[in-house]
Amino acid sequence: MTTTAKATRATTIPCLRYHDAPAAIAWLCQALGFEQQLVVPDDDGGIAHAQLSFGNGMIMLASVIDSEYGRLMKQPGELHGANTQSCYLVVDDADRVYRRALEAGAEIVLDIKDEDYGGRGFTCRDPEGHIWSLGTYDPW
Repeated sequence: MTTTAKATRATTIPCLRYHDAPAAIAWLCQALGFEQQLVVPDDDGGIAHAQLSFGNGMIMLASVIDSEYGRLMKQPGELHGANTQSCYLVVDDADRVYRRALEAGAEIVLDIKDEDYGGRGFTCRDPEGHIWSLGTYDPW
């Protein structure tokens, strides 16, 4: 018997932390096409909790804070730019999103190309160094 919630849209939701979460939300929406679903500011000008949707998927994010949970996470800048995980976003038109990401100042780390396993995509860093891969490959 599975314990997976069958009635929900997506059962895996990546969670990220940003030093400047309000700016990250604006950038992710402008550059990659996320949409704000819920944004809860904190008392310090940051974000206590945010939910950004992307198709039938979502990410959650918040400001970096010194808390029990916050101390479990490291930012790319603390790891010399390394990431321990990344998100892949399925898009209809990788070339259009690639141009939009470039216009928003994304650092392209793997240029757009057709993949041997199918699809077309690219990989970029957001302004705080998180890695995002976007492409037309749909594993479903």
